[in-house]
Amino acid sequence: MSTVEYMRTIREKYSKLGYAPYGWHKTEETPPWAPLQKPLSDCKVGMMSTAGTYALGQTAYFYKDDTSHRVIPSNTPVENLRFSHLTENYLPDTRRDANCAFPLEPLRKLAHEGFIGSLAENVFSCMGAVYSKRRVDKEVAPTIYEALVKENVDLAYLVPL
Repeated sequence: MSTVEYMRTIREKYSKLGYAPYGWHKTEETPPWAPLQKPLSDCKVGMMSTAGTYALGQTAYFYKDDTSHRVIPSNTPVENLRFSHLTENYLPDTRRDANCAFPLEPLRKLAHEGFIGSLAENVFSCMGAVYSKRRVDKEVAPTIYEALVKENVDLAYLVPL
């Protein structure tokens, strides 16, 4: 398996097509840093992945600019996870081992071993190929943030694809 240099590849594709350079998302301000208020072994951990993960029985993503998200119970068997993403070429390994992009089993193991206090009842996924910075800022990020707040997590593990 070879490494894909995603940003360089996109830059080259845009250049070959005569497009202006792709406008990568940059935050307007530095995100606040909040140190944990308790030991990791007492923390409830949430997770959000941009891998386009959904559980068996849920609706797949529509690909380009799909700003929806999926609520996936953290006790979902890994074999019931599915992936639908605009960048299908990044999914073969994920389809062989869902944990590389949606690490439910490792997180459950960390909770079982007491390394983390617990895993949230629900974890989340969206499809990361949303090319509108405005829609990410106004739709995706606030929705996922509120979902994590509702889960009452102490910290969130973010898994980009």
